Amino acid sequence: MGKSVDGAIWLNEDALPAYDFWQYWRNTDDRDVGKFLRLFTDLPLDEIARLEALEGAEINAAKEVLANEVTGLVRGAEAAAAAQATARDTFAGGGAGEDLPTLAVGAEGLRIGAVLTQLGFTSSGGEAKRKLAEGAVKLDGEPIKDPGFLVGVEDGAQIKLSLGKKRHAILTR
Repeated sequence: MGKSVDGAIWLNEDALPAYDFWQYWRNTDDRDVGKFLRLFTDLPLDEIARLEALEGAEINAAKEVLANEVTGLVRGAEAAAAAQATARDTFAGGGAGEDLPTLAVGAEGLRIGAVLTQLGFTSSGGEAKRKLAEGAVKLDGEPIKDPGFLVGVEDGAQIKLSLGKKRHAILTR
């Protein structure tokens, strides 16, 4: 919950899609899970205490409960379930879930920096170039470092774009 627009958690679906809203809560720092469960959910305190006591990889289950509960309260149970399914499809299966942001790049293609900026993954061309230089950008799992790279998508095809481990989108024509 930062002070900048990039750190803002919008309640409005138009300002922040349900998947990104869910992911925000899922990516909560381990130390904040119990506090956030108390503040932002209606779970019984004994259930929160049980979830808060989880450690190691098990804390991820508590984070999913947090994400589902908060998203369910704000966006509805269907949005929470769809976001969770998208996350599982994207991260566990290596595929691409239905709720990921989508961008049509057009028949002529689009430079990778413009793609990152249009998706809101970067705020400027300079930031996009830095992410590319860091090796943080992948198309269908292959690293892209060239800021001049032209992204083209064949008719009916989709390309999965990843920025780091947590930001993903689907590119179409």
